[in-house]
Parts: sequence; structure tokens; C-alpha cells
Amino acid sequence: MSFIKHPIQQYAYVVNDVKASCAKWTKMFGAGPFFMMENVQIDSTTYLGKTAVVDVTYAFGQVGPAHVQLIQQNDDTPSVYRHAYAPGEEGFHHWAVLVEDFPAEKLRYEEAGYPSITELVATGRVAYMDARKDLGGFVEVYEDNPGVRAFFGVLEQSHAEWDGETDPIRHFTG
Repeated sequence: MSFIKHPIQQYAYVVNDVKASCAKWTKMFGAGPFFMMENVQIDSTTYLGKTAVVDVTYAFGQVGPAHVQLIQQNDDTPSVYRHAYAPGEEGFHHWAVLVEDFPAEKLRYEEAGYPSITELVATGRVAYMDARKDLGGFVEVYEDNPGVRAFFGVLEQSHAEWDGETDPIRHFTG
């Protein structure tokens, strides 16, 4: 049996310009529409065990059976994103999986040698597990819940109904 037991829900990239990256993903993959959240600062975030309020802009869009998250860090605060990429650098960052038993799954990763670098509470509990030594990226272990499933449903439905051109970037208000 494989180590990662849950379907990949998301592929995430650190980018320098989230709007330009949305346009590239739309052109290259037909991804979108993208739902953007600007200047997000999650107070519950820890980085390497210490409180870290980071200013980021997120864009989420559907592509194929999963969705893509584009992440632009708007400051130089130490973070899980800066852990992988210095200011001005960009690239693949993490896969996200939804898990039913968050504490047990987080512990399973840690015991396998993949430590938690960042934890936060968004729609559910989240931990970024450092699997770069074996996979070249982090695994975002995200607590499965109706709220996150509803958001993923919005991405899927919006993509299915989208003409590929109209309003490729939308501001998320929910």
C-alpha cells in the first residue's frame, strides 16, 4: 500500500505574480476560473512552532480532476512558502490531501520522518508536512469537513459551467 493514502485534491505553486500566473494557467491548461483571496493573514498560523502572521494572496482554480492553488507571499515574513522559495523564486510547493483523522494522519507523517513545518486553522486544521527529501514538495494534510468540500464543489462547478474566457479571475467573497 502506498504511503499517501488519500486522493490528491490540490497542486499548489508559489508564484511572484498571482494574476499573471492565473492567466498562464488559463492559457496553458484551461484552468479556471480562479477565485482570488487577497492579503490573507491567518492569525492561527505557526511556522516551526512559532506564531507567524504571513500576508499572502491565494488564487484557486479547477484543472482536470483536482484544483490548483497559486500562492503569492506579499511580505518577507519567515513562512512555509519562504522555507522553499526565497523572494523572487517560484515553483511547485505542495500537494493537498483531505483526511478524516487529522491528529492520527499528522502523527503518521511525523513518525515516517516528515515533520510539520507549518500549522494553521482555516476551514479545518492544516499541517504542511515536509516531504521534500523524498517527493520534492510538501504534503498539506487538511482536515476533511463539509466547509472545505463545499469550497471544492464551487471550484468544480464553476469550472464545469465556465466558457474558458469570461471573468477568469474572480474575488472570493464566501
